[in-house]
Amino acid sequence: MSIRIALDNPPEFYTNLDYISGRVILGLYRPETIGNVIVKLEGESRTALTMPATGDRDEYNRPRAPGAGSVGNVVTENHKILYRVFQVYPDDGAALPLQPGQHEFKFNFKLPLNNICYDEKAMGALLGLGGLGSGFRTMDGTKQLMLQHVKATLPPSLTGFPQEAEIRYYIKVTIQRPGFFRENWRYQVGFKFLPVEPPRPPKTSQEAFARRPFTFRPRAPTHQRRSLFGGRSSAASPLEDPNQMPPSIEMSARIPFPSILTCNEPLPLRLIARKLAPTTTRDQQVYLTALEIVLVGYTLVRVHNLENTERTSWVILSAPQVSPPITLYDNPADPVNAEFEVPPTLWKDRRLPNTIAPSFRTCNIARRYEIEIKLTLSWGLPLPGSNPFSNQKQVPQSITLPLKLSKVDVFSGISPPRELLNALAANSFPARPQLPQRPTPQQQPPQQPPQQRLNVIADPLYPPQLGTAGAAMFEEAPPSYDEAMADSLAGPAARPAYSGVTAENAPSTMPPEKS
Repeated sequence: MSIRIALDNPPEFYTNLDYISGRVILGLYRPETIGNVIVKLEGESRTALTMPATGDRDEYNRPRAPGAGSVGNVVTENHKILYRVFQVYPDDGAALPLQPGQHEFKFNFKLPLNNICYDEKAMGALLGLGGLGSGFRTMDGTKQLMLQHVKATLPPSLTGFPQEAEIRYYIKVTIQRPGFFRENWRYQVGFKFLPVEPPRPPKTSQEAFARRPFTFRPRAPTHQRRSLFGGRSSAASPLEDPNQMPPSIEMSARIPFPSILTCNEPLPLRLIARKLAPTTTRDQQVYLTALEIVLVGYTLVRVHNLENTERTSWVILSAPQVSPPITLYDNPADPVNAEFEVPPTLWKDRRLPNTIAPSFRTCNIARRYEIEIKLTLSWGLPLPGSNPFSNQKQVPQSITLPLKLSKVDVFSGISPPRELLNALAANSFPARPQLPQRPTPQQQPPQQPPQQRLNVIADPLYPPQLGTAGAAMFEEAPPSYDEAMADSLAGPAARPAYSGVTAENAPSTMPPEKS
C-alpha cells in the first residue's frame, strides 16, 4: 500500500480565494475494502508556554484556564483556523472492494478569507457527529468553543519559535478500512500560505516621523606648549577656536502615513537633517559617517491567560563606515531651520527579506513591527595625509543617535481582487438579512386550546431548542456571509516572492497536547 497527494500546478505559496486541487493516489498490492476516502484542508495556530513561578499565594490559588497546571507545566492552545472536509470516495454512498493497482481520487478546495474557529455555528457542526452524515470521525468542535477567538483574515505560515508557536497549513487524507482490528490509513502534505493584504488607505501627504535634536560640546581651547627651541607657542588651531559656536542639528526619519511597508519591497524612508544654530565657517560642518536600519518584529504568543512576546530583528542596512561621509548641509550661510535630505542611495535598493511575514492578528498569535535606525554624526573629519603627531590635527566629535518608528504595518503585497475593492468602495454588498420584528401585544394571536398548542409557530427571535417539538434538525452549518461573498471572487494573480516556512513538511516542533 502507498498513499501520495499530488497537487495540480502548486505555486510557491497559496493565498486567500485560491483553489487547491489535486489527486489522492492510492497504490494497492492486494484487494482492499475501503469504507471512505476523506480529504481535509486544515490550518492550525498552536502555542505553548510554561507556567511561571509566582510568589503571590492569591495569584497561585486563583482558578486557571482549562489545561493550566502547576508551576513548570507546559500549557498548550490549539486553534483550528481552517477546517474543510471533502469526501472523495464513495460518490454514491456504496463502498466497493478496490482491486490491486493504482487508484486516483480528485479533490478541490477554495481557501476562504477569514478563519473558521470564531464561528460558533461552524464549530457546532463538528461535535463529533460527522458533518457529512457518513459516520466518519471529524474534529471535536467543543474544544474550540471553550477558547477565546477573534475574527480575522487567515494568518500567514509561521515557524521559527520551537516549542512555543507555529502556524501550519496542510492537506490530510484518511482512508477508512472497515473492521475492528483494521487501522485507517493516513497521509498529509503541508503547503505555505500568505494572506492577501487589507484594502490600502488612500495616499496622503502626511508622514510619520521620529526626530532627535543634538548639540555638540564646545571644543576646549589650545594650551600653550613648548617649542623645540625653548620658546612657548600659543597658536591655536582654527578648528579649536573656543569662541566658535558648536553645531546643533536635528535628525528625523520619516515614512508615509499610514505607516505601511510591503513585503519584498524597499523602505519608503526619508532622513532629514535640520539646522538648529547658525554657522559661519565650514569648520562647523557635520557629517553622517555610519548608518544602520533594522526592522524589528514583535510576536505576541498567548496561551489562555499567559502571554509572552518574542523579539526578532532583520537588518535592512548596515553601513558602519559611510565612504565618503555624507555632508548634512553644504552652505554655511544657510539659515536656521534649513533642511537637508540625505540621499537615499544607501537603502533605496535594499528590499525587505522574503522571510518577513506580514503583520497579522489571530486568536493566540499576533505580529507587529517597528523600525529602528541608528545614525552616527561627526563634527569634523581627520585631515587626509596629516601628521598623526601634529598638534594641528583635527579631533572630531562623534555621536550615535537612535530613532524609532513605532506602529509600522507590513503588508503582503498581494492586492485583494478588484471586484472586492470595487464592492467595498461602492458599498454595494447585498444587505444582511434583518431579524424579524416582534409583534406588538395588539397583534399577538389569541391563545389556542391545549390540544392544538403543538402546532403553534415558534417566535423567530426565540427558536425552540434541539430535541423539542418544532425544532429544526441538526445539519451542517451554512456558509458565513463572507464565505458566500467570496465564492464569486477569483484569487489574486500577482504575488511577491515569499519564503515563509522553509520546511512546511518538516515535523512539528510543538509539544504534544494534553487531553
